[in-house]
Amino acid sequence: MALPACAARALGPPLQPEREAPARTTCPRRHSRVEAELAASRPGSVAASVRAGPPRGVSRGFNSQPLPDEPLKASSSLAGDARAPLFAQLARGRRRRMHDLRRRWDLGSLCRALLTRGLAALGHSLKHVLGAIFSKIFGPLASVGNMDEKSNKLLLALVMLFLFAVIVLQYVCPGTECQLLRLQAFSSPMPDPYRSEDESSARFVPRYNFSRGDLLRKVDFDIKGDDLIVFLHIQKTGGTTFGRHLVRNIQLEQPCECRVGQKKCTCHRPGKRETWLFSRFSTGWSCGLHADWTELTSCVPAVVDGKREARLRPSRNFHYITILRDPVSRYLSEWRHVQRGATWKASLHVCDGRPPTSEELPSCYTGDDWSGCPLKEFMDCPYNLANNRQVRMLSDLTLVGCYNLSVMPEKQRNKVLLESAKSNLKHMAFFGLTEFQRKTQYLFEKTFNMNFISPFTQYNTTRASSVEINEEIQKRIEGLNFLDMELYSYAKDLFLQRYQFMRQKEHQEARRKRQEQRKFLKGRFLQTHFQSQSQGQSQNPSQNPSPTPNLNANQNVTQNLIPNLIQNLTQSSGQNPSPKENRESQKQNPGQEQSDGNTSNGTHDYIGSVEKWR
Repeated sequence: MALPACAARALGPPLQPEREAPARTTCPRRHSRVEAELAASRPGSVAASVRAGPPRGVSRGFNSQPLPDEPLKASSSLAGDARAPLFAQLARGRRRRMHDLRRRWDLGSLCRALLTRGLAALGHSLKHVLGAIFSKIFGPLASVGNMDEKSNKLLLALVMLFLFAVIVLQYVCPGTECQLLRLQAFSSPMPDPYRSEDESSARFVPRYNFSRGDLLRKVDFDIKGDDLIVFLHIQKTGGTTFGRHLVRNIQLEQPCECRVGQKKCTCHRPGKRETWLFSRFSTGWSCGLHADWTELTSCVPAVVDGKREARLRPSRNFHYITILRDPVSRYLSEWRHVQRGATWKASLHVCDGRPPTSEELPSCYTGDDWSGCPLKEFMDCPYNLANNRQVRMLSDLTLVGCYNLSVMPEKQRNKVLLESAKSNLKHMAFFGLTEFQRKTQYLFEKTFNMNFISPFTQYNTTRASSVEINEEIQKRIEGLNFLDMELYSYAKDLFLQRYQFMRQKEHQEARRKRQEQRKFLKGRFLQTHFQSQSQGQSQNPSQNPSPTPNLNANQNVTQNLIPNLIQNLTQSSGQNPSPKENRESQKQNPGQEQSDGNTSNGTHDYIGSVEKWR
């Protein structure tokens, strides 16, 4: 076997092939490393002294044991050498190892080649299929320029657009709760948005008897005039959320201007630099932190018109609104808020022109705040303003001597405060309940004729709901807030009755409008029908010699009444003149009024006869 010059110089004299070993038929370049290793394994060579271990890619364990099937055979040129059997074994093992590696490499390369060519063929076929589809869809573009380049660009653009849409969808809607993917909304009927938020029946049994005037609350609020909405914000009743709705979520001709990083918004009237809303998020705490009814009724007029003279002050209508909450939930929420460090020290509690003294209103804590206080300590304080807070903030405190508890007995004081709070609440322009957000939104929109942009959200999980209390503690909280419990029961009954009354009134108005429209269209059709019939009789008097009506003709008219009415409903509704046009036509043609009256009388008679025949 002829070797390359590099292998011949490394090996020296040519080696004879081993007995019973087949001659190599492959390229000698692939076995150059094997031949070099054989030369290095010769005894006395320099390479043998440098490299004594097995060649790279061949493990020691593979060459440490002789092959059981084939005997060891030495080369003819190395006969008589003591290392000849081991050399022959190593040479045969290296050849087999290299042969196995070559076979594996050839199989891997074949698989890679087949996979590459298969993907290329698939891509080519897909390209032709998409090209045919786009040529069918975008046929006019095929005549302009090179179709292959345009199809490739269009395909690339569509793929990029699809990937961008997927990325945007994952960013906007990362989870499976996305409303865009809720397909059941298209199949299931839309539920009543004003259904009771606690999933109970919308109808209830009223406990109190209210007059029509108490239930019908419709305020003629003129935002362009001088009227003012005053929001009485009671602590921990959801007033912050409702206050944000008032400045950010109402459809107005001139919306409130709210800047980023600022709590207050500018709510001016259209064309004026004057506010229409007196609340925390519009004018701030101008009358003190969480001012009550007693403070607001004496403070708001002075704040709004204090810079004007008495004779120049406009006659304003102050529309007071507020939000109430379940007393137990509100009490627990206030305790958690105080536990985090809230004090409300900025509250003025002004009554009868002066704030209360420290003897009239002692403090429940000695430090800067009451943070970390347990619930038992919060309930044990007899001067805690959280007890019956809603009654105190909605009543007129001047009736009981403000905060001076020695003016009247406690039982009489509680009765006066409760009756005053009920009266003020009933005569307010509007009040809502935290537990009924959607009904609160509905009643506000119907009361002030103002619509919100987005619907209110009912939050059933709050900080108060996370507090676990037993029945004994709940009974004690209800006992500490017994006035608030009575007020909330009264307010809830009035609130739900107002809601039912407004809904029934809305349904009755819609039914009345439909009935009036049907009557008008029916009368219009019958009037047109008699006019055409009278014109036909005047043109052909000889055909109808007798003045008596023909019963068969009337029966035919009766049978064709409903189809003709349905056919002409749309034409009649499109030809309805306005009342102003009717008055103008009567002025221009006064002689026609009597004929129209006769025709209408005939129409009514005809309607009566038709009903009788039916």
